Amino acid sequence: METKKALPILFLVMFLVMIGFGIIIPVLPFYAEQMGANSFQLGLLMAVYSLMQLIFAPFWGRLSDRIGRKPVMMIGIAGLAISFFIQALATELWMLFAARIIGGLLSSANMPTAMAYVADITTPENRGKGMGIVGAAVGLGFVFGPAIGGIFSQNSMSTPFFLAGASSVITLFIVLFLLKESLQKNTEQTIKVSRWEAFKGSASILFFLQLLISLSLSGLEATFAYFAAEKAGLGATQLGYIFMIMGFAGAMVQGGLVGKLTKKYGEGTVIQGGIIVSATGFGLILLVDSFTTAAIFLSIFGIGNGVIRPSVSSLLTKTTTAGHGSATGLLSSFDSLGRIIGPPLGGWLFSMSLGLPYISGAILSVLAFILYQVYRSKGLVVQTN
Repeated sequence: METKKALPILFLVMFLVMIGFGIIIPVLPFYAEQMGANSFQLGLLMAVYSLMQLIFAPFWGRLSDRIGRKPVMMIGIAGLAISFFIQALATELWMLFAARIIGGLLSSANMPTAMAYVADITTPENRGKGMGIVGAAVGLGFVFGPAIGGIFSQNSMSTPFFLAGASSVITLFIVLFLLKESLQKNTEQTIKVSRWEAFKGSASILFFLQLLISLSLSGLEATFAYFAAEKAGLGATQLGYIFMIMGFAGAMVQGGLVGKLTKKYGEGTVIQGGIIVSATGFGLILLVDSFTTAAIFLSIFGIGNGVIRPSVSSLLTKTTTAGHGSATGLLSSFDSLGRIIGPPLGGWLFSMSLGLPYISGAILSVLAFILYQVYRSKGLVVQTN
């Protein structure tokens, strides 16, 4: 399948997937509370989804190396639809937990398979551009999804879940009829290798680098609302706009600049630059004192953070000796691990001092930068320019 035709379709697919996921974000806490969930149970409800993704993303990535990207992606999208409809019809809390478990287990197929699809259809020099386009689709989905969910929740809390389910069904048909299979059939060597092949050697450093980046991001997301309220008196509506601005900035950079930068300078330079910019953003966040400064400083962080994941994915698929799906599945697993640990860690640090989550984020960024220097010293950096 030609890249020029495939990438726009894949962009649409991932955009709709994340629209559906984003629709329920602002609604789920209140929906769960209606069914008697306390704060601890709400935390578990959020965490169980990421836990399922942590466990099953490598399995789906490896399966896509065996049977193809398209059928695995369809399983993931169908899982989302089932999960959303169960939540829409839920009358008790255990039904929400069941839906989140099913959704996390099956939808963990989506991201690693999408990244593996990009790796299949792009040349090494254009790999970063393709990964950036997927990242942009994810970012824009998270921008528009919560806004849609907030609007449609005014009449009924269950409406956003029905809407998200319908969106997933439409996406499933788009994949079925428009997206062509990308996996070549001459990939016997990727089928025979161990599922941990992607983790062997110095390439494993990239997984830990992504873990640190995910940790720092999720810690910020969990605490920034409280920080901004305390430091600048910002409310929920203003914070929604701030995160929307940050999302747009990150998505535009991923969709428009990542490909050009990686093609000209190589993924390694972009990863290092992204880490430096995100670390700077963490430092600037400590100086937030108004809506304007919050929007600017958070966007600086978002731009830096946003270019790292596509570049890591691109570099990993170039250097791995396992299949693309195995590598991207394991990467998604490490990303999920960071999202599980990050929020409670960020909350604990915030309880000790308002600025600690962002100071620790800067420290984690420095550690990620050091990790990349170790990786580079092993001579595994792929030059694309």
